[in-house]
Amino acid sequence: MDKVLTSRQGPWIAGGLIGLIAVALAHFGNPGNMGFCVACFTRDIAGALGFHRAGVVQYIRPEIPGFILGSFLSALIFREYSPRGGSSPAVRFGLGVFAMLGALVFLGCPWRAYLRVSGGDWNALYGVGGLIVGIFIGIIFLWNGFSLGASESNPKAAGLVMPLIAIALLALLFMAPKFGDNAPVFFSEKGPGSQHAPALMALATGLLVGWLAQRSRFCTVGAVRDFLMMGDAYLLKGIIAFMITAFAANYALGTFKPGFEGQPVAHSDQLWNFLGMVLSGLAFTLAGGCPGRQLIMAGEGDSDAGIFVIGMLTGAAIAHNFSAASSGAGIGPMGMHVTIIGLVFCVLVGILSRDRG
Repeated sequence: MDKVLTSRQGPWIAGGLIGLIAVALAHFGNPGNMGFCVACFTRDIAGALGFHRAGVVQYIRPEIPGFILGSFLSALIFREYSPRGGSSPAVRFGLGVFAMLGALVFLGCPWRAYLRVSGGDWNALYGVGGLIVGIFIGIIFLWNGFSLGASESNPKAAGLVMPLIAIALLALLFMAPKFGDNAPVFFSEKGPGSQHAPALMALATGLLVGWLAQRSRFCTVGAVRDFLMMGDAYLLKGIIAFMITAFAANYALGTFKPGFEGQPVAHSDQLWNFLGMVLSGLAFTLAGGCPGRQLIMAGEGDSDAGIFVIGMLTGAAIAHNFSAASSGAGIGPMGMHVTIIGLVFCVLVGILSRDRG
């Protein structure tokens, strides 16, 4: 199986399986068209830890620590655990913040954008279009010498930080501790945060997807980047398989419901669906991969990816504390402002981070 995943056909297998798993998780309790959403799940974790006060999106999603730990174990087994870091960490943190802000204006990461389309949510077509435009803008910067600098080898222990954080999150989920009269973890009683697949099932699928993505290099942003930049369709196979199997599973389960109105955890403000994902696509491209890929690299020992993930967690808190996150009713009062600020930030990063050598 490992030889298949690391072959030219690996993305077909990994993408297809991840698409099926995502629809299955939604069938067993996750919100509609949200079997996997790294942005939404990270936002829920931020809420569960009390980083924001939106009571309807608070839950420690075990899929996220599952991705990290699945990748970590896979990297150890196949001798690809390689602690590294030091490539413009502050900039990567900022990119993580704005990638999350853009995703929460749209209401989904690239994984969820494709899942929404596969479930019949045509609003997500504007998001996918924005994602492609954002990636293309990032490619223009890459063509003109954009670089955040090379990372350096780190001590072996440095790569354990994100896996240990993942274990701590799982401990908080399953133990739900109390310290005196205070409970450090919050769980939604209604709304998307209250909708989740059984925790052990979600953890098991997270571990599986972490392994699949680590071995196949599955990346929804890198796939488009490589195809547009070099004509290389290797990773693009993963997106195609992901969408085909997700559509087939939705159709078989009766959850394919085409249209613009009444879609789960979505809004129909098409301009900001588009621009929110332009911001996310640009930020992900400059950082070197989609949010799922960032989690996988963090599990492999990449502390730069870990900094980006922490930036996303911070961005989730900012989005809800400053009324920038969207809801089914539309974008938040500050959604337009943070999108424009984020685009300016990313363009400046692209311009000022060129390797003039």
